Amino acid sequence: MAQAMPPSLPLQPEPSQPIEEEKEQLPLKPYADALETKPDKIDVAGQIQPTQFIGKGEAERQRSPPFSQPRHRKSGSLRVNGAAKQSRPQNLVAEDSKDTDGGQLKSSKLTFDKEPKPERTQTELVSGRRAGARWERSRIRFAPLSIPLQRRLQTFMVLAHTLSIALFLTTYFFLCSIPLFWPLLFPYTIYVLLSSAPSSGTLSHRSPLLRSLPIWSLFASYFPARLHRSARLEPTRKYIFGYHPHGIISHGAFAAFATEALGFSQLFPGITNSLTTLDTNFRIPFYRDYALAMGLASVSRESCENILSRGGPNGEGMGRAITIVVGGARESLDALPHTLNLVLKRRRGFVKLAVRAGADLVPVLAFGENDLYDQVTGDTHPFVHRMQMLVKKCMGFTVPLFHARGVFNYDVGLMPYRKPLNVVVGRPVKVVQAKDGKVDDGYVDLIHAEYVRELERIWEEWRDRFDVDPRVELRIAE
Repeated sequence: MAQAMPPSLPLQPEPSQPIEEEKEQLPLKPYADALETKPDKIDVAGQIQPTQFIGKGEAERQRSPPFSQPRHRKSGSLRVNGAAKQSRPQNLVAEDSKDTDGGQLKSSKLTFDKEPKPERTQTELVSGRRAGARWERSRIRFAPLSIPLQRRLQTFMVLAHTLSIALFLTTYFFLCSIPLFWPLLFPYTIYVLLSSAPSSGTLSHRSPLLRSLPIWSLFASYFPARLHRSARLEPTRKYIFGYHPHGIISHGAFAAFATEALGFSQLFPGITNSLTTLDTNFRIPFYRDYALAMGLASVSRESCENILSRGGPNGEGMGRAITIVVGGARESLDALPHTLNLVLKRRRGFVKLAVRAGADLVPVLAFGENDLYDQVTGDTHPFVHRMQMLVKKCMGFTVPLFHARGVFNYDVGLMPYRKPLNVVVGRPVKVVQAKDGKVDDGYVDLIHAEYVRELERIWEEWRDRFDVDPRVELRIAE
């Protein structure tokens, strides 16, 4: 049985440090042996631990000093793109980390502390105007696209009525440009110029069907307009309705007395009313046929006397009535919002007409008629006012420079504003017919004064109900 060998003592390690190699005078190691070995260690239990191999580079770094300052470029001037640029030195900060057991340096971390950047100076920045800013501040308010169909139809009807004369004239001249229609247009034009239908008083062209069409209800509901009566009117009498104020286009008079949209025949049964206008309107081709079908008549003296003396149950005008816009073109120049200036003091013609025909006078006041449009005033534009008066003197009518809203906006255009329009029919002023057609001027003044008093009564009695501005006062002028 082999004898157990005693445990061998640890061998003396081979010198590996450069100082030991010099002392022992050993030759240099080859590259294969350039690994340093550490002697095996014997732990407390008598177990031998394997030798650790450490690379030469690692050993040299362990033998090197813990920190060495790297070499840096000296601060000086560099030339960049032909221009000298001063380089700035940077401060170095070293951060060392050590292991937990031997305090041996493992690694060094270098960080560069940069110099603080100089603060930028704030320069002044000048900007141009922002695109679209004027549209945001624009006073024009455009109508939204989501408008109910009924309101669009209302706008269409008012637009068609406002531009009716222009539309008919355009159609006439367009047909005149086609030679095929000349054989028809030539005799028709002669007939329009010589026709006496507007003043005959027979009302033969009147069409109750056209006056009662539902489209006129759309026209009247645009504002909206309402017709009111203060007293019943006997169908056995004749009447002259005096409409006030004239306004710009007298939309209230057309809705109340030229159509059945406001129920005239229901409020005044047995009375046939004709709205009167200038005789020149019946010389416009195509438009005169439209006006005659709507029951309009000429405002001339001959026309008014014929209407009030012909027709009716007795053939002498019983139950007939005419509506005269008393203020006329002169009053239209004073048609301003929140005002009520009536041209009435010197107007005696309609009173004399009532005395000769034996017709009662019925004052009519339209609340809101002057609020439908704005116009250029004579105070701000005196030259324009003088030209308007000159046109009125030469041609019998004038054209106010008015404006209101548009079809697709609420601020610019020739469409009237949507303001409530209340037409109030007052109590009739009884008139005694003059014998042999002789009119007493004193009696005319008496009837005129009573007529004005009834008009003022309507104003004072109903102004609060229709929310009239308290600053507005009724003023009788001229």
